[in-house]
Amino acid sequence: MLCIVVDVWGVTELHNVIYVVGGWSSTIHRFSSTTHQRLSDIKVRYFTQPWDIVACQQTSQLYIADQKSIWRLSADDEDIKLLLPKSPSDAFEPWKLSMTSTRLLVTTRDSHQLTQFDADGNELRRVQLPDDMEPFHAVESPNGIFVISHSNTQLKQWTISEVNTNGEVLCQFIGSDLLSLGFTEHIAVDSRGNVIVADFSNGRILLLDNRLSLRRVILNETQLSYKEPRRLCYMEQSGQLLVGLDLIGQVAVFDMLHH
Repeated sequence: MLCIVVDVWGVTELHNVIYVVGGWSSTIHRFSSTTHQRLSDIKVRYFTQPWDIVACQQTSQLYIADQKSIWRLSADDEDIKLLLPKSPSDAFEPWKLSMTSTRLLVTTRDSHQLTQFDADGNELRRVQLPDDMEPFHAVESPNGIFVISHSNTQLKQWTISEVNTNGEVLCQFIGSDLLSLGFTEHIAVDSRGNVIVADFSNGRILLLDNRLSLRRVILNETQLSYKEPRRLCYMEQSGQLLVGLDLIGQVAVFDMLHH
């Protein structure tokens, strides 16, 4: 268990270093992903309210969603750039981020769409979602389909959905006869399209297959020490799953190869 001194709003890993951001803090906390020892913090005076952080392994860059902007930071802390918005006149309120090898996927507040950018912040596409879909977090699967954790205003419940680039819903998961789905803050996807779900309200981590059928509960509330999972970062190569836990400021590290 890594102890953090702030709320955990984002966690990621880059080159064997774990990075953690918290709300209302300009500090990025760092830990070794192998020894879990604390490393020196990074202070970024530009931050006002960082919501999320992701890493691009290919470019060795970190991307941080702040209150009205997205910043790009090099892993060595030598270069920081305001990536978005491109113009001061652009209205932009990023919410949650995810990253493939070269593409940044962004959900924004009060918007029924996803926006995808390249690693330099150039817009690639916008995906308009159905009116009853209020996205929280989204990831791109290996086959180019988007998996979204969202509020379904028509069903009045939390839902995991797959949509294509036209915003058409392909399949959904709203729970099963034996398992209901609560408020879901974060999701992750592996190279086979399996989806890891942080079921915040029920204090557990779920594993869905690439058609969004439930495979199993991989971490229950006992294994999470009765703390709600808020953020996820899955490193498939090492098998490590990082879980940011509720408001107490902790990151738990699990070995998924043995779960």
